[in-house]
Amino acid sequence: MDERPTDPELPPAPEGFQWDELTVDSRGHNRRADAWIALYFPHYSRSAVVRHFRAGRILGLQRPIKPSTLLRGGERLRFCRPELRSDEPPPPMPEVLYEDERMIALNKPAGMLAHPAGGLFVWSLISVARLARPDVHLHLVHRLDRDTSGVVILAKDPEANRSLKDAFQRQECDKIYWAICWGIPPWSTRLVDAPIGDNSASEVRVRMGVRPDGMPARTRLFVLARWRDRTLVAAHPRSGRTHQIRLHLEHAGHPILGDRLYGQPDEVFLHTLEHGMDPWALERLGWPRHALHARVLRIPHPDGHGMEIRAPLPADMTAMLEPQGG
Repeated sequence: MDERPTDPELPPAPEGFQWDELTVDSRGHNRRADAWIALYFPHYSRSAVVRHFRAGRILGLQRPIKPSTLLRGGERLRFCRPELRSDEPPPPMPEVLYEDERMIALNKPAGMLAHPAGGLFVWSLISVARLARPDVHLHLVHRLDRDTSGVVILAKDPEANRSLKDAFQRQECDKIYWAICWGIPPWSTRLVDAPIGDNSASEVRVRMGVRPDGMPARTRLFVLARWRDRTLVAAHPRSGRTHQIRLHLEHAGHPILGDRLYGQPDEVFLHTLEHGMDPWALERLGWPRHALHARVLRIPHPDGHGMEIRAPLPADMTAMLEPQGG
């Protein structure tokens, strides 16, 4: 039996604040806590993060931490940050793919954040789901990038949350993504074994790179269909590094259609930050978002049995394939 201690009791959040749980990703492994949190929330400077530490608003769930603590990938923190509110009505609840008394799986649409980020309120998957299920306190188990669609799991109780997050951390879940890529690969299947770390040569600090001293990362790629100038690929990651599939497809010579960050020079991403997806950017990217979808997730249920959840390909990706599929 697992004798791990339960999460420490958190003090009540002050009026106008809320507790958020953060899971340290590959960018945070062996990085100072204040530096990683400032990277995670770009609108916070490191000095602002240190002030939150001093006020007791940033806590480690598995060990005490301070600004200079070197973090470990997968460990969890709690951050008590100011609440963000909006007068805008919430978007519709995403499609429910599976639900029981312990968990719920949603089909996240492209363009929706999994979790609030930044200094302005934006309706996110977790905030919309909590509004739709007010009788339970939902926990976001894992994330997808804003423009990635597909399966996202939320837990309905702390024990289910720990169980599901542990399954991700121990790599006990299988994930299959579908991506529309530029070009026609000469292979039907390929294993990309390329370690991932910060891309110090890039002006874009969120861009990752393949580097020999990076974290181990392996992705198996399968060609599903070929068209005149693009290919539908299934990607099966064997690790969970930041931007792994997007970077590995770029490394394989077939970046994802519409990806602003990989397969493009820095100037394209920086241009979209300032001007949005204008005609100049759209001409270079070929599509208004990266064409990546979390299609299948196989994971141990908190009650012990295995389960598989599938999300249908979204309409925009289906439409992109049909004209050339004939």
